[in-house]
Amino acid sequence: MSEMPAPGDVAPAFSAIDQEGTAVDSAALAGKWTVIYFYPKDDTPGCTKEACNFRDNYGAIAATGAKLLGVSGDSEASHKKFIAKYELPFPLLSDTSHEMAKSFGAWGLKKNYGREYEGMIRSTFIVGPDGTMAKVWKSVKPDVHGEQVLEWLQANAK
Repeated sequence: MSEMPAPGDVAPAFSAIDQEGTAVDSAALAGKWTVIYFYPKDDTPGCTKEACNFRDNYGAIAATGAKLLGVSGDSEASHKKFIAKYELPFPLLSDTSHEMAKSFGAWGLKKNYGREYEGMIRSTFIVGPDGTMAKVWKSVKPDVHGEQVLEWLQANAK
């Protein structure tokens, strides 16, 4: 597990497959504001709240010129069902090897009911057009996080 990048750090390079089987590469996102949010699992209560809050704020997020990407360890087929069920208008990347999450420091030790295990750490990164980290949320409140991201973009993504 690596440390989470901090604002000002160069964003990790990545290539991952979206729900349609299309490769999404960090190099193709250069010059754009990019929001990358990591979440534990498709169609679970907290992750659904977070995805739906991003969905509800998506038009305004897109209006800032930012690209929004969700990332979990779920398969492309799982992502496709999740997107269809909740009408999510943004791509979800499949990180089944957890390599992308590890490079962002979004994979690590978690505790739940006294049990320790490795898993996806709910976190969000905004990469600036210059390829550096502009904003990092190390923990998020799923039901309002899309609004927080939107507010930050409206204030800073100019």
